[in-house]
Amino acid sequence: MLKIPLMQHFYTGLFVPQTSQNSPDRRAKSDILLAIPSMQSVCGMESSMHNRKEEILTVALHLFARDGYEAVSASKIAGELDMTKGALYRHYKSKRDIFDCIVKRMEQQDGEQASDYDMPEEDKERMPEKYEEVSLDDFVKYSKSMFEYWTEDDFASSFRKMLTIEQFRSEEMQKLYQQYLVSGPASYVKDLFESMGMIDAKENADRFYAVMHFYYSVYDGTDDKSRVKEEFVSAVNSMVQELKERKVIS
Repeated sequence: MLKIPLMQHFYTGLFVPQTSQNSPDRRAKSDILLAIPSMQSVCGMESSMHNRKEEILTVALHLFARDGYEAVSASKIAGELDMTKGALYRHYKSKRDIFDCIVKRMEQQDGEQASDYDMPEEDKERMPEKYEEVSLDDFVKYSKSMFEYWTEDDFASSFRKMLTIEQFRSEEMQKLYQQYLVSGPASYVKDLFESMGMIDAKENADRFYAVMHFYYSVYDGTDDKSRVKEEFVSAVNSMVQELKERKVIS
């Protein structure tokens, strides 16, 4: 589905070994530890253990996005955090447990973001009335926020990059990639367009989401992020204007 959540960041000041300021290891570790997002209770994160579990979760995701899931061991995650593997296992049972909590986090935040924009939090079969309430302008506003979330939020963008590189390596990752970044969002848009009474809803949904997906790649490959974001907004506005002029909504 298109729904990916808005999260806030905080920096927890993790300990970094006193290596050379220009050391590649130090630079890489500092990059991974820079952004630690906050969240409510996920995977049993109670207040006393919340910060350390949060650090592990985020650092692991950064490593998965950079090196690939299979290439990252529990020992490597622990090393990035200057802790032993035994200490890591006091917070999570395994590397797989960490990964599962990353996915659960995205699922939890999914509904919260939709709620923030008063969009459907479930599929059309579960809440058809909610789909009927969404206007084209509401949807466009939400879609622009989703593009910003997928590209600028540290956790969501790392999750997207992880799935992008891992989709070719396992069937499970391919299914998650489709769910969050391809067929899931396209189906969500189609259901919304159908509920608006739009003619050729599937075709127009595919066109609309193709623009979003294209600009994710453009955004990743450029240094001028602001320009790409402006181009995306312009492309969406032009498409919406075309839809309105064609009077495809009954």
